[in-house]
Amino acid sequence: MGKIVAFTNKKGGVGKTTTAVNMAAYCAEFGKKVLLVDIDSQGNATTALGFSKSALKKSVYNVLIDGDPASANILPTQVKLLDILPANVDLTGAEVDLVYKRNREKILKEALDKVRASYDYIFIDCPPSLGLVTINAWVAADSVIIPLQSEYFALEGVSQLMNTIALVKQHLNPNLQIEGVVITMYDGRALISKQITAEIKKFFKTRLYEIIIPRNVRLAEAPSHGKPVMLHDPKCVGARAYKALTEEFLSHQR
Repeated sequence: MGKIVAFTNKKGGVGKTTTAVNMAAYCAEFGKKVLLVDIDSQGNATTALGFSKSALKKSVYNVLIDGDPASANILPTQVKLLDILPANVDLTGAEVDLVYKRNREKILKEALDKVRASYDYIFIDCPPSLGLVTINAWVAADSVIIPLQSEYFALEGVSQLMNTIALVKQHLNPNLQIEGVVITMYDGRALISKQITAEIKKFFKTRLYEIIIPRNVRLAEAPSHGKPVMLHDPKCVGARAYKALTEEFLSHQR
């Protein structure tokens, strides 16, 4: 039975999609069968794995709103053992369309439960919001990973995020756990990065991953080539960091 992990942060631009895509790719490289679910209407995870959102006739939207089985809309990627349930432009309307659905918070969970046994891990790339689509991901998930940028506003809104996760745990998914927090876009030359990282460590303590993801040009440009960084430039510092982070994540599973 595969473990479902949601990558989430209410703030955009923190490396959430980059973390989800690259950890999924490295898990696959380590021999794990992985499904990446893109429920962000921007569809960045879909693009980052080489798919054109405008060319996709079916997506996770059809699973959430039309009741399609997830298996009918899953696509293989260029990475062996890594599949994707992609997003397209239709997903922009999902937040409103879900309001009128029965058991609206549990639709994604019910869909993923039917394919769960086929994967070791299912990673969900959430939108940068706390709406119904994100709630669906948290209800479906066993745990969440929170990417945090090592910049001034990093901890702004984290309390609200943690409170909302606690409410979902209390009312909808009592098994939901914080898998871990990962610091992204770290600039070791900037004093503010070091100060913010120290604050994040104080706040999250043992939940914080030891591996820190640095700012890296090759890492940032990989999505524009439709590839995870392990295919774009496997020797760059960003690739090495995500490989080490994935190893740390997998070691916690054991």
